[in-house]
Formats: sequence, structure tokens, C-alpha cells
Amino acid sequence: MCGLIGWVDTQKNISADKHIMEKMTDTLSKRGPDSFGIYASQHALLGHRRLTVVDPEGGGQPMIKPIGDNIYVIIYNGELYNTSEIRDKLKDRGYSFKSYSDTEVLLTAYIEWGEDCVNYFNGIFAFGIWDENHQKLFVARDPLGVKPLFYTQKGSSFIFGSELKALLAHPEVRPIIDSEGILEIFGLGPARTPGNAVFKNINEVLPGNCLSFVEGKMRLREYWRLESKQHTDDLDTTVDRIRNLFVDAVERQLISDVPVCTFLSGGVDSSAISAIAANYFRKQGMGTLNTYSIDYQGNDKYFKADSFQPNADSKYIEMMADFIQSNHHNITINNAELASALKQAVKASDLPGMADIDSSLYLFCKEVRKDATVAISGECDYSMI
Repeated sequence: MCGLIGWVDTQKNISADKHIMEKMTDTLSKRGPDSFGIYASQHALLGHRRLTVVDPEGGGQPMIKPIGDNIYVIIYNGELYNTSEIRDKLKDRGYSFKSYSDTEVLLTAYIEWGEDCVNYFNGIFAFGIWDENHQKLFVARDPLGVKPLFYTQKGSSFIFGSELKALLAHPEVRPIIDSEGILEIFGLGPARTPGNAVFKNINEVLPGNCLSFVEGKMRLREYWRLESKQHTDDLDTTVDRIRNLFVDAVERQLISDVPVCTFLSGGVDSSAISAIAANYFRKQGMGTLNTYSIDYQGNDKYFKADSFQPNADSKYIEMMADFIQSNHHNITINNAELASALKQAVKASDLPGMADIDSSLYLFCKEVRKDATVAISGECDYSMI
């Protein structure tokens, strides 16, 4: 994963405030440990922290692309699974590319199709694009909201970013929690009302939504919504279609220039994903897939079956690892470590979550990161911090 942060104000010159943007960008260092960059102009400051997954040399950000007399700049967190298809369409329209990164493809798509570019994307993303000549900011979030994107407006300034802590590093953004924020934490936590970021006057771009900010005015719109349609396929066709979609979805996420692994809990989701990934590794000559699971010290001694979890995971993890012939790693964590990581886990998430579940995931990912950069799981894909 990467981290982005932006500050746009077309009513005043903010170029002298680059030091503030540097501070805001630094808060995202865990999301992007590999490199960082800042774009500064009279009315826009854009910061980025990068975790390198594809095109180490050509995918640096903020990425600037001059077209004629105009300059377009992008900060982006995510992955396009149909990068090659979009690139081919744009080449047919006369565009050339200096890199093979999806960042340049996404930016060029906006240059060609404007705000309608989001209708061409298959992927997970949060991004901001600054059009220097027209003094316009365009921001969008993927259809299912996998990638986070928060924003706030302070007077004539519009500030947006991947994490709340980055926005709160701005001197004019205050960490105020009112009665509504308290209700979000204690009434709904760890969930949140869609679009609500808990802190007063800070919001989250809804999944499948985009916004533009021009001349101090913000315009939000929904570009995608899940539709319910009548299912007319027979059983065999349905099975084939779901299998093909599932395999395609997993394989598209395995494209990387850095080590990729999977989480394997022995459950249906992670087992199916790991099996597809292991098969893909063999077909592509990528070697043996590394799989990872988590366990807790003393679990073999003290585990008690109940209706929620009738069996321990270890038996099924071992069966699947043997079946798909993966190089499996079991990471064991003790209670003292879980407790000590509770505060770090909350800081990483910016908000209270699920206590030891969050701290166990934090510690688990920290260990996996020693060997791999990207992990695919039954929950979503993780770019390791």
C-alpha cells in the first residue's frame, strides 16, 4: 500500500507551506517506506509515500505528465488489474508512456477521458489528480472502497489523504470529537457509518464516488453502484462463470515486481485463494508459493471447541499446505505481545477497532513483511507495512 496527502487552495498562495506538507507526508511513512515525493505549486501541495510493487524505477510519485502546455499531477494508492488493456486503448489514441506502471496509465486515462476515466478502471484505488492549467482537483475512490480516502474543507482549502493522522497534521485541522463521533465509536465501532470519519468536519469519500474541487467549490458524485439483476444462467454455466471470475480476480492480483505470498487459515476463502496462487506460480515458473498462518502460544493446550469455532485451524492449514505444496510458515504470538501491541494497532488504524484482533494482525503482518511485500488473503489483499 502507499499513502497520499493533498492540499489545494486556489484562493491563496500555499507554495511557501511546503514544510507543512512534508510533515503531513511523514505521517504516512509506514504506508510507504520505500520512497517519498512532494509536488509544490502556487495553489497545490501534493505528497506521496510509496511502497514499491510494480515498476520500481518508473512508478515514482507524485507523477507529473506534461501534455502540450498543461501539467497534470497524480498521487495514487492502489492497483489497476486491467492496466495493459487501458494502456493499449490509450496507445491507439496516440499516447506514449515512459513507464510500465499503472500510475501513468491511470493519469493518462484522466487526460483522455476526464472524470469518466473511472468507468474504465478495474481495480482498487484512491487517487487525486491536479490539473495545473485549469486549477482543478479530481479525487476518486474504488467501487468497493478497499482503499481509504478522507477529506476536509477549511475555508478555501481542501485537504485529502489516505489516513486521518495525515489530515490532522495540518495546523488548521483539529482532532475534535463531538457527540456524533462518540456515538460512532461506542455505538457502531469497529464499524462506521459510511462516509463518517468520526472526527468533526472530516469525511470519507464513499465507495464508488468521486469529487472535483474547482474555485473553492466541491462537487461530489456517485459513479458506480451495485445493481441487482435477474439470474438466468443454469447451474453449470453459473459454476463456470463464478470459477472463471474468481480465478481471474486472484491471478490479476499476483502481478508484482516484489515478493508475493498468501495468508492461509485453512478456511474456505484463504484455501481457495492459496490454491489458485500456487497453481499460477507453477504455470508462470515463479517457484513455490509462500503461505503464512498465525497461531497463539499455548493454543494447542488450551483450545476449547464451541459452536462458533468447533475446530482449531492447524489441522486444516497443514492439509492445505500439503495439498497445494506451498512453503508454509507458522507465526506464533503470545499474550504479552498481543497486549503490548494494542496501542500500536490503534495508532495504525487511527481509531479504536477490535482490540487483540487488530494487534494480532499488526504483529502478524510485521513478521510476514520480513519476507514478502504483498500478501493475498481471504479478507482482501495486504501490502505489508
